[in-house]
Amino acid sequence: MMDKKKIAFIGAGSMAEAMIAGIAESGTVGKRNIYAANRSNQSRLQELEENYGINGMLLDELPYSEIDAFILAMKPKDAQKALVNLKGKIKAEQAVISVIAGISSQFIEACLHDRQQVIRVMPNTSSTIGESATGVSPSPSASMENVWLAEELMASVGQVFRIKEEEMDLFTGIAGSGPAYFYYLMESIEETARANGMDIQTARKAGAQTILGAAKMILNGEEAPSELRRKVTSPNGTTAAGLDALNFNGGGYAIEQAILSAAKRSKEISEQFEESMLVK
Repeated sequence: MMDKKKIAFIGAGSMAEAMIAGIAESGTVGKRNIYAANRSNQSRLQELEENYGINGMLLDELPYSEIDAFILAMKPKDAQKALVNLKGKIKAEQAVISVIAGISSQFIEACLHDRQQVIRVMPNTSSTIGESATGVSPSPSASMENVWLAEELMASVGQVFRIKEEEMDLFTGIAGSGPAYFYYLMESIEETARANGMDIQTARKAGAQTILGAAKMILNGEEAPSELRRKVTSPNGTTAAGLDALNFNGGGYAIEQAILSAAKRSKEISEQFEESMLVK
């Protein structure tokens, strides 16, 4: 049964905590079957223990042979030491769920085992409130049982989308970096309201509710965004005027470039990391 599985988070940062909170709250895995581990920060591990009722322990103390899935939840710059430390401790048949941005499953396999069962996942910061859009990409070596395990774990913090590995960089540009685009939009809404005499708290809540409502209409319906846009745009009306201004000022192009630039950077991170490991 799923609640009998044992999972271990390698890394205890904010993303790991968000996932721990979601999984522990959902009951997907029993709290005492969840481990959080790092190299030396015992106070952080104790904090996670006290807050979520899980096990916090140093890496060298983990019961490696008992763990069903290891979740690599650290920043790319910290991945090198983690993979070196884990080599020889994780069996090929154990699931390795990687939250490390830009690091390919093939490279993780090369560092651990030739046929390590790796599943890459890309949640976003909305996982802290259980509303993440998470991409899940299994390596060819991953069993369906381990893929389902990864998807059920990630469903604890939001919606899950199974994607191909070659789509991961683009998914990062859309969903991984996506919350920041909306925050940027909200900053502009607030600044425009403030500059024109509106109370900023009113503008903030109205703007956020508008984005939330529009998003729900897409998620809960079957109509394409283009069709929904046409329905709310009357010829020569206020919405048409606003959209004309967006188009004239390159709104669509700016969004495209934001997504593609983030995707490109994700690919660059992967290449730079793998090159640095090869040099060593």
